[in-house]
Amino acid sequence: MNFPVPPNALQLHSLLHADGMQDLFLVEAPIPEPGPEEVVLRIEAAPVNPSDIGVLIGGADVGKATVVEIGGRPALRMPVPERAMRAFAARVGLSIPCGNEGAGTVVRAGSSPAAQALLGRRVAGIGGGGMYGDYRCLQLEQCLALPEGATAEEGASCFVNPLTALGMVETMKLEGHRALVHTAAASNLGQMLNRICLKDGVPLVNIVRKPEQADLLRAQGAMHVCSTSSPTFMEELTDALAATGATLAFDAIGGGKLAGQILACMEAAISRTAPGFNRYGSNVLKQVYIYGGLDLSPTEITRSFGMCWGVGGWLLFPFLNRVGPAVTAALKQRVADELHTTFASHYARRIPLAGMMDPAEAAGYGARTTGGKYLVLPQA
Repeated sequence: MNFPVPPNALQLHSLLHADGMQDLFLVEAPIPEPGPEEVVLRIEAAPVNPSDIGVLIGGADVGKATVVEIGGRPALRMPVPERAMRAFAARVGLSIPCGNEGAGTVVRAGSSPAAQALLGRRVAGIGGGGMYGDYRCLQLEQCLALPEGATAEEGASCFVNPLTALGMVETMKLEGHRALVHTAAASNLGQMLNRICLKDGVPLVNIVRKPEQADLLRAQGAMHVCSTSSPTFMEELTDALAATGATLAFDAIGGGKLAGQILACMEAAISRTAPGFNRYGSNVLKQVYIYGGLDLSPTEITRSFGMCWGVGGWLLFPFLNRVGPAVTAALKQRVADELHTTFASHYARRIPLAGMMDPAEAAGYGARTTGGKYLVLPQA
């Protein structure tokens, strides 16, 4: 089986300069010959996830972006405010390949039987960068063969959101909790987590910002939805926590008061059935994991929930390292098996690779709005 493959591939890079300007631009590089346990993927669809936006844009002001020319091709140049330059100082001078995941067709394969078995197959891939391009060399462990007939668009978001949502449920089990709280819960990932929890019988408390987002989740079967815009948000959240027994939360917001409010409501819910008074609060561990940064302001914690609590960070790849290859493989297989149901993703806009350098498109994919997910089509 032979596929025409050009000698070089285009790849989108992001570069922060010391003068406070950040560039998005295309570079051209040779397509490597795959090793025995590697394949070359012709990328046909790649989503823009919040984790991608952090690399693409970082702290830059997209509203002031202009089109320039780099290497004979259009590029996007954005100013970075001084306060953001301090936060992103470590990446100054680094040309970083963008795009964490995508899907397409395997057009070259290494010599191993497992690699050869993927030749001509449509697969999803996770690259940890470099997936906003037209070709990418991947190791077999970075790939997931899609079900027969699945399109690249259907498989483009197979890794980051599905494995993150599954990882939240697995973390809950590993750490001895019995229910979950999730913020920004109307997102693609949040809707996916809701479907997982409904299917698996896991109690879930969804936190959203707007009433229409609450209506969206309730229409999908969510039992406990709390909106931060409600004047009785804290009371509603406490009631939901008391009903579910949730003592573990995953927070996509990061900044502001929400993480502390969740801990306070957890303690209030536990106190409803506590036997007597304890000046140190309950002895039930209440844990919030911050896994996103939709709000880049400082995280504000007002301690009103005793001494048995924790706030920490959570990321997908350290979790996968923690559970090991066998569990990871099982989670990936579940994603493939339920690709069109539990793990279906939806996109608001589709753009070609060159569209990533369009100021109007950058403002759109960088907005992090619920229901505004972008899909990049490198072969368009």
